[in-house]
Amino acid sequence: MPHARYKVCLIGDGGVGKTTLVNRYISGKYSEDFKMTIGVDFYIKTIEIDRINITLQIWDFAGEHRFKNLLPNYLIGASGGIFMYDISRFSSLKNMEGWMDVIQKTPNEHENFRFPMILVGGKSDLASQGKRVVDPEFAKDYGKTRNLFDFLECSSKTGENVAAIFETLSRKLLSKGGLL
Repeated sequence: MPHARYKVCLIGDGGVGKTTLVNRYISGKYSEDFKMTIGVDFYIKTIEIDRINITLQIWDFAGEHRFKNLLPNYLIGASGGIFMYDISRFSSLKNMEGWMDVIQKTPNEHENFRFPMILVGGKSDLASQGKRVVDPEFAKDYGKTRNLFDFLECSSKTGENVAAIFETLSRKLLSKGGLL
């Protein structure tokens, strides 16, 4: 069976749910008891898509401003990325500009280095509680203007779209021809 391996970076402000998302994806369980990520956490998950084994190396990058200067080192060798914001915090979407500036300044081995990124609105379960402040259509359009290839909302609490995020990104990476 063919095999592919991808390094995926999870990027966004602190508190948007990145660690909760990846832990829900890896373990299938939800927990609110995570501590703030310091630097980066690393996870591995193997999935199968279209009879291809895919190993995802998921790098959960700390979202605190003081860690931004470390991001370029962790992006080297990345195949794709997930930019996550919180649907109840508009600033977490607007702060994408600063994160994208860091990404564009990352040293790389290719002249026109650009990896596919998907935009993810986290904590979608808060919409039913009247806490939504980011309209999904606005976020989708915002992501398109910044060349993010797709958009999904998810809830790590309910599990909604958690696996779909990683499957969508994996399919995009496979379409770029990244088999080992």
